[in-house]
Amino acid sequence: MFEERAAYEVNGKRVTVIGARRSGVAAALLLRSKGADVLVSDRSQVDAESLEALVSAGIATETGGHTARVLDADLVVVSPGVPSDADVVAGAREHKIPVVSELELAFWFCPAPIVAVTGSNGKTTTTTLLGHIFRNAGRRTHVAGNIGVAFSSVVSDAKQDDIVVLEVSSFQLDNIRKFRPDVSVLLNITPDHLDRYGGRFESYAESKFRILENQGREDFAVFNDDDAVVRSGIEASSARSGVTIAPVSLEHPVERGGFVRDKDIIISFTGEEERLMQVKEVSLRGRHNLYNSLAAAVAARVVEVRSDVLRGSLQTFQGVPHRLELVAEIDGVRFVNDSKATNVNSLWYALESFSEKVILIAGGRDKGNDYGPVKELVRQKVRGVVAIGESAEKVVSELGPCAEETVSSSSMEDAVALARTLASPGDVVLLSPACASFDMFDDFVDRGDTFRRIVQNLQS
Repeated sequence: MFEERAAYEVNGKRVTVIGARRSGVAAALLLRSKGADVLVSDRSQVDAESLEALVSAGIATETGGHTARVLDADLVVVSPGVPSDADVVAGAREHKIPVVSELELAFWFCPAPIVAVTGSNGKTTTTTLLGHIFRNAGRRTHVAGNIGVAFSSVVSDAKQDDIVVLEVSSFQLDNIRKFRPDVSVLLNITPDHLDRYGGRFESYAESKFRILENQGREDFAVFNDDDAVVRSGIEASSARSGVTIAPVSLEHPVERGGFVRDKDIIISFTGEEERLMQVKEVSLRGRHNLYNSLAAAVAARVVEVRSDVLRGSLQTFQGVPHRLELVAEIDGVRFVNDSKATNVNSLWYALESFSEKVILIAGGRDKGNDYGPVKELVRQKVRGVVAIGESAEKVVSELGPCAEETVSSSSMEDAVALARTLASPGDVVLLSPACASFDMFDDFVDRGDTFRRIVQNLQS
């Protein structure tokens, strides 16, 4: 399955890295270690720690805007946060300078097999679960990508016998050329980030499908066969490339892959069905997490992880921070941090997980959200809505009529206080914003950490 890759020669080349956050800094340091002459350019200011790391490595840096120096390059590497239609990227293309993503760059130098996970929802959980499975199998494992650890920061330490598990976003896939995972996992595709794709769902979906773009017959594609958009795209990709497909389903049996029958998880690969475990034994709750667990199990089986390791891993995995994370129970009210829910579909999955009444904290930077698909679930589950951030007015107008009570808040501290007032014993106060965090916070982690700190302070 795994083919050794020849690294792209960057020694002596002039390379500009656009963006000086985590991925950009890691890309610049990797390039410098390979002998490239590197310039890092960011339209904003760079934090002191990153600037020190770049300067110590002898990397030129410009901040507060891009100058003509960025185009004095043989290659341009863009961080995920830089839109593909940004002026600086368009300028590079006009000058016929190759433009690649940090994901593509790191791939050139990765000696280990890669399992890459993408999807609108569930990719962080599935990626982390796969890391848990491979480590339990005794495999030296590197978990990186969109999950918070830059791919470029781990490739130098990776060995050919290791395994790399990547969470991959559409932004990272936008500028790939040769990126080719040995196993791709495509969980679902629902509207998200439409502000970056001209409001076109089709463009966003095409970006997701690029994870299979360079795969061939010796590679595997694990995918959700119950998602019509995913199934259609996989059928087209596999017909073109011959990639080996391994579907998962909760609705029907599959010939090669995984499915659920009579509350049992079944793995089928060699023409024989194997009952792996009962659904109730899986530690993660909720239908969406069953898809995640099933996809992880099939991807791990492709890499020949034994059944006993799969069972033990699925039984013991504790989930990830900021994804339906119980923070505290105070006066009979549970406070749950789902800050990772940055789109409407994630909110749907979160609400679907609770039988209790919910006080929902939602809002932030809107990404072209359509709240229509979640309104009925809000009517069924949500007692009160607390709206936050730039999109508070939209949240109130769209979801407010679906709940008994709706209020707007000026800060996360105010939102938690209002939610506590609205909640009764037995309720759940759920932070599941359905929006990006950048209006009020550095990222979803900062947002979740802030919520967690405020709730924990209520106990003191």
